[in-house]
Amino acid sequence: MPSQDHDTGAPVRDRVVRAIRNDIEAGRLRDGEALPATRALAQQMDTSVFTINAAMKVLASEGLIENRPGSGRVVRSGHLAPAPQRAARAPHAYFVGGYAGSGKSETARVISRLTGAPVVDKDTITRAVVEGALEAMGRPPHDRESETYLEHVRPREYECLNATVLENAALGIGVVGTAPYVAEFGDRAWIDRSRDQLSVYGIGLTLVWVSTDVETMHTYLRRRGAARDTVKLANWSDYLKERINVDFRPVDEHVVIHNSADSEPLQSQVTRMLSEVAARS
Repeated sequence: MPSQDHDTGAPVRDRVVRAIRNDIEAGRLRDGEALPATRALAQQMDTSVFTINAAMKVLASEGLIENRPGSGRVVRSGHLAPAPQRAARAPHAYFVGGYAGSGKSETARVISRLTGAPVVDKDTITRAVVEGALEAMGRPPHDRESETYLEHVRPREYECLNATVLENAALGIGVVGTAPYVAEFGDRAWIDRSRDQLSVYGIGLTLVWVSTDVETMHTYLRRRGAARDTVKLANWSDYLKERINVDFRPVDEHVVIHNSADSEPLQSQVTRMLSEVAARS
């Protein structure tokens, strides 16, 4: 279980800094946008006002937020996303995987922002249909743990995701596909098939695994408050034991993006990865 000490020590503060910095780098929080009030952020993050204020000082020192007397705090991200680099990049596909709450969506958005490649998120393109299908089968719409979901619904989600990726590839467009990809990244035949399918259209593929610690994962899931995470959070110890292997890595060549509180910022890691991909192209 994550530590219940939410008020003392740098680790909790650093997780708050990480979460907000990631949202800024991913474009979820836009330049000039006002942040929620301190108490609201403290409630979101399950921590104290003291910790939020300490985190805000760090973000302000990085130039990512500005304190405005009487107006609260606003995002300052105008120095991010060097858009002129986008046009020079050859089309390429990135499959971004990781456990729920790892930061894979934020990583995918950073890649998209730096390359101009569209994000294809499994949840975005299939969630409404999945929820309807589960209800039709007599399951709760937010079920993501039962055998009914894992055997009968999940495979179809990935078929939709793959078809969308390939439809873009046929037009010469590389995409940033994001999903847990846990089973897929552990299956060398699936990886080889995906590379071959994309190569037909001249699109290369990079596998990206987003790694984090369980405390950061818990913070992410609690903060986003998604109904599909309710079962995970209510049975956190069992979920970790049965579903999470923090040492998991894809069985083929891949890039690891580290997303713990003390890790290098996502944008720095992604920028370096993109340079390495470009050098190999």
